[in-house]
Amino acid sequence: MRDYRPFGVLTVCVAVLVLLAGCVPPLPNQPDQLQYPALEFQLPEVETLVLDNGIHLYLKEDRELPLVQITTLVGAGDITTPKDKTGFADLFGSTWRTGGAGERSPEELDEFLDHLAANLGASMGPYTSQLDLSLRSQDLEQGLAVLADMLRRPKFASERLELERLQAQEQVRRQNDSPGAISRRLLLAALYPDCSLGYTPTHDTLANITRQDLIDFQQTYFAPNKLWIAVSGDFDRDKLMQLLQQNFGDWKQREVPEQIMPTVARPKSGLIQIVTKELPQTTVVIGDLGLTKDDPDQYAVRVFNYILGGGGFNSRMMREIRSNRGLAYSAYSYFQVGRRLPGPFVAGTETKNATVVPAIVLTRSIMSDLRDNPVSKDELQLAKESQINSFIFGFENTHSVVNRQMTLTFFGYPEDYLASYRDRIAAVTAADVQRVAREFVDLSSQQIILVGDPEEFRAELEQIGLPVIDVDLDENPEIVR
Repeated sequence: MRDYRPFGVLTVCVAVLVLLAGCVPPLPNQPDQLQYPALEFQLPEVETLVLDNGIHLYLKEDRELPLVQITTLVGAGDITTPKDKTGFADLFGSTWRTGGAGERSPEELDEFLDHLAANLGASMGPYTSQLDLSLRSQDLEQGLAVLADMLRRPKFASERLELERLQAQEQVRRQNDSPGAISRRLLLAALYPDCSLGYTPTHDTLANITRQDLIDFQQTYFAPNKLWIAVSGDFDRDKLMQLLQQNFGDWKQREVPEQIMPTVARPKSGLIQIVTKELPQTTVVIGDLGLTKDDPDQYAVRVFNYILGGGGFNSRMMREIRSNRGLAYSAYSYFQVGRRLPGPFVAGTETKNATVVPAIVLTRSIMSDLRDNPVSKDELQLAKESQINSFIFGFENTHSVVNRQMTLTFFGYPEDYLASYRDRIAAVTAADVQRVAREFVDLSSQQIILVGDPEEFRAELEQIGLPVIDVDLDENPEIVR
């Protein structure tokens, strides 16, 4: 007798699937018609406190891995470095890291960190000096002792300073190899002619920097009341506080002079600078001064920039310059929101020498259109949603959360900056975008840098309506506005 039970089971399963299919809505024909639940995101909580001697602490435990990450931030950088010592930031940061600390020589410090399998980095920016340490949680006591030595007792060994100087001078020798590096350097020099943001190191300025300069900076600006520390990872809070007291508790507060910010102003007139290089294509960079974090228009500017050139293939520059006209492989724009001084507003592309002027004219035409006409509802919505959805990528790991919170507080961002960011982006209107376009797009003050062979485009430059100069990088590597 045959057994038909498998066929019966199969029949029942098919019947169930048919019934379920009737309950499940059909998939849409297009991916953009898919429906998703609303994105829910809560900002992680970070513990903050201030020690008796003024050190600011930002803490968040994370037991997922037996690792600890620490960032220390001192509130002083190279923004006030005189022009004849340009390059100080790089020499300070590199020699700070490699020059030894406490009782350890440079070689002993390197060997000790290798023994711990720890990563230690040091850097100086315009406004801060920073250490970053990553190590196993079992080595936290030794790691904090190293940080204390680096902050309080750096050696800045002379032989390491000379090695770092030689490496920096080699970079100066090679600084004209990259068209992109040349264009950025000349643009910053035009936008920031009177402060370190626009200065370029030379062999002479690097030679002017002495070991005593590094020592004087550390002794002048490093104090516990100027120190901010972010700690994340696998640590016991009570033990950490004991170690911090042990290493920093006897470091006394003192008055530290404030670094006076230089003043910068928007260029009064635009200029086209040409650097001749025998290349089949030209690097095109268009720039102007932007804004600082204190400007409430920063949210509208972020949306405006996305639409202009910051949104990749969703931006007008990429769509018009690459997709519709085929003038370049890529085109971009960005606003670097300055934390103390206004950051640069930059748009750029690389195109064949014969199409340089059409690319410039088209870029400026796109900018003008954003000034003169409101953006569409769909374009605005896409830009805002992209900014809102990408917000969570600023919190990729626990330390990025802690470090970002510390940095924002140090630079004086509003307490609700992160919590309100998405709502402020969502509130941007088409009128807001047009208003900031009118404020920051001034074709008459734009600085245009061209690095390539001008033989095929020089005659056409007059239609842009800006004065043109040729820059000889050997004779005048630091063009002045």
